[in-house]
Amino acid sequence: KRHGALAVEAYRDMGLLPEALRNYLLRLGWSHGDEEIIPTAKAIEWFDLDHVGRSPSRFDMVKMTNLNAHYLREADDARLAAMVGERLRGQGMTVDAVAEDRLLRGMNGLKQRAKTLIDLAESASFYAKTRPLQFDDKAAKVLAGEGRARLAVVKAALTSAAASWSAGVLEGLVRDAASAGGTKLGDLAQPLRAALTGTTMSPPIFEVLEILGHDESIARIDDALR
Repeated sequence: KRHGALAVEAYRDMGLLPEALRNYLLRLGWSHGDEEIIPTAKAIEWFDLDHVGRSPSRFDMVKMTNLNAHYLREADDARLAAMVGERLRGQGMTVDAVAEDRLLRGMNGLKQRAKTLIDLAESASFYAKTRPLQFDDKAAKVLAGEGRARLAVVKAALTSAAASWSAGVLEGLVRDAASAGGTKLGDLAQPLRAALTGTTMSPPIFEVLEILGHDESIARIDDALR
């Protein structure tokens, strides 16, 4: 409280999971050997007064968010998808049944890089956005010049995959197209990522293609080509 403590609801609004906050607060004033990750059930089992520390505690937000990242990776995908959907709706987005399904299927790939629910919702939003997407500055730059020509090559490669729209098949087709054109896979993957997500950062792009499905993926590519 000497350093401007916030109400507990503020940490929820900052995208922290309750189990991560419990773990962090516990470790501020108590220890169990060298254990840093202490799930709630273990905390209940292990806690005793003998190991309560006497030295002053200092809240470190960097450590808190790093711990939260661990709990995000461990959290149930359906629970996270529901929480992300709620946050996106709070931002005015329409999250229908199709978007909910995409969020759920994509959650394992999304949560690996997120540190807070805010990060997670931002990175997941492209699954719920309606066409045409708005491109951020980096994505627009990727699509400029050769980017759209390369995207057209990707679209041509994907046309034969409608009957088997899976990440492995799609990656193989795009790799073959890159090889045939004498380019690197990344040269084709980056404009594809920009077209599908509106950004230059995403989970593995062939996973994204599979989750969006054939019709939505091709429609987003067509939007970008126009």
